[in-house]
Amino acid sequence: MSIARHALISGALAGAASLAAVMIAARCEGRSALQPLNATSHWLHGDKAGSVRRADISHTGVGLLTHAASAMFWAVPFAVWQAGRKRTFLEVVGDAALVSGVAALVDYGMIHRRLTPGWELAVSKQAVASAFIAMAAGLAAGSLLNQRKT
Repeated sequence: MSIARHALISGALAGAASLAAVMIAARCEGRSALQPLNATSHWLHGDKAGSVRRADISHTGVGLLTHAASAMFWAVPFAVWQAGRKRTFLEVVGDAALVSGVAALVDYGMIHRRLTPGWELAVSKQAVASAFIAMAAGLAAGSLLNQRKT
Protein backbone atom coordinates (compact mmCIF):
# COMPACT_ATOMS: atom_id res chain seq x y z
CA MET A 1 0.00 0.00 0.00
CA SER A 2 1.36 3.40 -0.96
CA ILE A 3 1.75 5.82 1.94
CA ALA A 4 0.85 8.70 -0.38
CA ARG A 5 -2.39 6.99 -1.46
CA HIS A 6 -3.22 6.11 2.12
CA ALA A 7 -2.62 9.70 3.26
CA LEU A 8 -4.66 11.09 0.38
CA ILE A 9 -7.68 8.88 1.06
CA SER A 10 -7.52 9.14 4.85
CA GLY A 11 -6.88 12.88 4.70
CA ALA A 12 -9.75 13.50 2.31
CA LEU A 13 -12.17 11.52 4.47
CA ALA A 14 -10.89 13.10 7.70
CA GLY A 15 -11.17 16.58 6.22
CA ALA A 16 -14.65 15.98 4.84
CA ALA A 17 -15.91 14.38 8.05
CA SER A 18 -14.53 17.05 10.37
CA LEU A 19 -15.79 19.84 8.15
CA ALA A 20 -19.25 18.27 7.92
CA ALA A 21 -19.37 17.87 11.71
CA VAL A 22 -18.45 21.47 12.45
CA MET A 23 -20.77 22.82 9.74
CA ILE A 24 -23.72 20.77 11.03
CA ALA A 25 -22.93 21.89 14.57
CA ALA A 26 -22.92 25.52 13.42
CA ARG A 27 -26.43 25.12 11.97
CA CYS A 28 -27.62 23.42 15.17
CA GLU A 29 -26.23 26.37 17.14
CA GLY A 30 -28.11 28.87 14.98
CA ARG A 31 -25.16 30.01 12.92
CA SER A 32 -24.40 29.81 9.21
CA ALA A 33 -22.89 26.49 8.18
CA LEU A 34 -20.14 28.45 6.46
CA GLN A 35 -19.00 30.35 9.55
CA PRO A 36 -16.61 27.66 10.87
CA LEU A 37 -15.14 27.18 7.40
CA ASN A 38 -14.74 30.93 6.98
CA ALA A 39 -13.24 31.10 10.48
CA THR A 40 -10.41 28.87 9.30
CA SER A 41 -9.18 31.83 7.25
CA HIS A 42 -8.55 33.75 10.50
CA TRP A 43 -4.81 33.28 10.04
CA LEU A 44 -5.18 35.76 7.18
CA HIS A 45 -8.20 37.89 8.19
CA GLY A 46 -8.14 37.83 11.99
CA ASP A 47 -10.96 36.92 14.35
CA LYS A 48 -13.63 38.67 12.27
CA ALA A 49 -13.41 35.74 9.83
CA GLY A 50 -15.53 33.70 12.23
CA SER A 51 -18.49 36.05 11.79
CA VAL A 52 -18.59 35.87 7.98
CA ARG A 53 -21.83 34.06 7.11
CA ARG A 54 -21.63 33.92 3.30
CA ALA A 55 -19.36 32.25 0.81
CA ASP A 56 -16.56 34.22 -0.78
CA ILE A 57 -13.16 33.36 -2.16
CA SER A 58 -11.27 35.36 0.44
CA HIS A 59 -12.79 33.57 3.44
CA THR A 60 -14.44 30.37 2.22
CA GLY A 61 -11.86 29.57 -0.45
CA VAL A 62 -8.91 30.25 1.85
CA GLY A 63 -10.65 28.37 4.68
CA LEU A 64 -11.28 25.34 2.49
CA LEU A 65 -7.72 25.20 1.21
CA THR A 66 -6.34 25.68 4.73
CA HIS A 67 -8.60 22.96 6.13
CA ALA A 68 -7.69 20.53 3.34
CA ALA A 69 -3.98 21.16 3.87
CA SER A 70 -4.37 20.58 7.60
CA ALA A 71 -6.25 17.31 7.08
CA MET A 72 -3.52 16.10 4.72
CA PHE A 73 -0.84 17.22 7.18
CA TRP A 74 -2.27 14.97 9.90
CA ALA A 75 -3.02 12.13 7.48
CA VAL A 76 0.65 11.73 6.53
CA PRO A 77 1.99 10.59 9.93
CA PHE A 78 -1.15 8.49 10.37
CA ALA A 79 -0.49 6.77 7.02
CA VAL A 80 3.14 6.19 7.92
CA TRP A 81 2.07 4.68 11.24
CA GLN A 82 -0.43 2.40 9.50
CA ALA A 83 2.07 1.20 6.89
CA GLY A 84 3.75 -2.13 7.12
CA ARG A 85 1.12 -4.44 8.52
CA LYS A 86 -2.58 -5.05 8.45
CA ARG A 87 -4.25 -3.74 11.60
CA THR A 88 -7.46 -4.86 13.23
CA PHE A 89 -10.52 -2.63 13.22
CA LEU A 90 -9.96 -1.69 16.87
CA GLU A 91 -6.28 -0.94 16.29
CA VAL A 92 -7.14 1.36 13.37
CA VAL A 93 -9.83 3.15 15.36
CA GLY A 94 -7.50 3.54 18.34
CA ASP A 95 -4.66 4.82 16.17
CA ALA A 96 -6.99 7.30 14.45
CA ALA A 97 -8.33 8.51 17.81
CA LEU A 98 -4.78 9.01 19.07
CA VAL A 99 -3.71 11.01 15.98
CA SER A 100 -6.86 13.13 16.17
CA GLY A 101 -6.26 13.71 19.89
CA VAL A 102 -2.70 14.81 19.20
CA ALA A 103 -4.00 17.11 16.44
CA ALA A 104 -6.46 18.68 18.89
CA LEU A 105 -3.75 19.09 21.52
CA VAL A 106 -1.34 20.67 19.06
CA ASP A 107 -3.99 22.82 17.35
CA TYR A 108 -5.56 24.16 20.52
CA GLY A 109 -2.85 23.77 23.12
CA MET A 110 0.56 24.20 21.59
CA ILE A 111 0.61 26.41 18.51
CA HIS A 112 0.03 30.13 18.22
CA ARG A 113 -3.67 31.06 18.35
CA ARG A 114 -3.52 32.54 14.85
CA LEU A 115 -2.65 29.09 13.47
CA THR A 116 -5.51 27.15 15.09
CA PRO A 117 -8.41 25.89 12.95
CA GLY A 118 -10.34 28.93 14.19
CA TRP A 119 -13.58 27.03 14.70
CA GLU A 120 -13.89 28.38 18.24
CA LEU A 121 -14.61 31.76 16.64
CA ALA A 122 -17.83 30.39 15.17
CA VAL A 123 -19.02 27.42 17.27
CA SER A 124 -18.97 26.03 20.80
CA LYS A 125 -16.16 23.97 22.32
CA GLN A 126 -18.42 20.91 22.05
CA ALA A 127 -18.75 21.49 18.32
CA VAL A 128 -14.97 21.78 17.99
CA ALA A 129 -14.60 18.50 19.88
CA SER A 130 -17.13 16.85 17.56
CA ALA A 131 -15.00 17.89 14.58
CA PHE A 132 -11.96 16.13 16.03
CA ILE A 133 -14.03 13.01 16.72
CA ALA A 134 -15.23 13.12 13.12
CA MET A 135 -11.62 13.57 12.00
CA ALA A 136 -10.73 10.33 13.80
CA ALA A 137 -13.63 8.54 12.12
CA GLY A 138 -12.48 9.80 8.71
CA LEU A 139 -8.89 8.75 9.30
CA ALA A 140 -10.03 5.29 10.40
CA ALA A 141 -12.42 4.91 7.47
CA GLY A 142 -9.67 5.84 5.05
CA SER A 143 -7.26 3.38 6.61
CA LEU A 144 -9.81 0.57 6.53
CA LEU A 145 -10.60 1.34 2.88
CA ASN A 146 -6.90 1.26 2.08
CA GLN A 147 -6.50 -2.10 3.79
CA ARG A 148 -9.31 -3.53 1.66
CA LYS A 149 -7.54 -2.39 -1.52
CA THR A 150 -4.33 -4.22 -0.68
